[in-house]
Amino acid sequence: MSEIVITTLAERPEYRPELKDFSGGWPKFMQQDPTGNALMGRISELFPQHLLVATDGGELVALGRSIPFVFPDEERTALPAGGWDTALLWGVADHRNGRTPNAASALEISIRASHLGRGLSHEMLATMRRTVQAMGFKTLYAPVRPNGKQDPRQPMTEYIQQVREDGLPVDPWLRVHVKAGGKIIEVAPASMVIASSLDNWRDWTGLPFDETGEVIVPKALVPVQCNVEHGYAAYVEPNVWVQHDL
Repeated sequence: MSEIVITTLAERPEYRPELKDFSGGWPKFMQQDPTGNALMGRISELFPQHLLVATDGGELVALGRSIPFVFPDEERTALPAGGWDTALLWGVADHRNGRTPNAASALEISIRASHLGRGLSHEMLATMRRTVQAMGFKTLYAPVRPNGKQDPRQPMTEYIQQVREDGLPVDPWLRVHVKAGGKIIEVAPASMVIASSLDNWRDWTGLPFDETGEVIVPKALVPVQCNVEHGYAAYVEPNVWVQHDL
């Protein structure tokens, strides 16, 4: 069996062409976040040292992205309710404005389906922590998407209180972070916002979107809000801020 090698895009720029087509198994509707679509691709350009690439026998099998930003400061006094979207916006804006970052946020760890269940998520997070620490940052934040959440109507604030007998979160992805040394801070209630026409939502999900009210979409963490009269639907996803002191 070949050994999985985890390095950064800065060290292995030959993998840059493969990034666009790498699929981490996200549902189609989750690929429509406008902030992510506008800025996520810039990570490889602006912050290649923050983009982890994992290869198995030369094949790209996992990606990890983080982003540096300034936090806290006089205007950013608390972790943002806008979670993932805001972390991405802060990082790109701070780079554009020449600000010196003092913290970083995880943005993504995506693993090819063929390599799930091998503990690679733990390895990727541990490598991300070490990489960020080696850059001189003392804190890595993460707006975690608790994808083990099964009941879209259950409040996220309630879900994150659920623990196993060993005291660790019932959610697998939150558990990875806590076992790595992360501390659950709070819910980011509007971490990703995806709003579009009903026709687009029908295309993304295969659902009719023909009644005003809540629509339960597979793999969505909360219901999608549908408004037939005005012709749109909106998904506001909560994530969970986790803090890693390095």
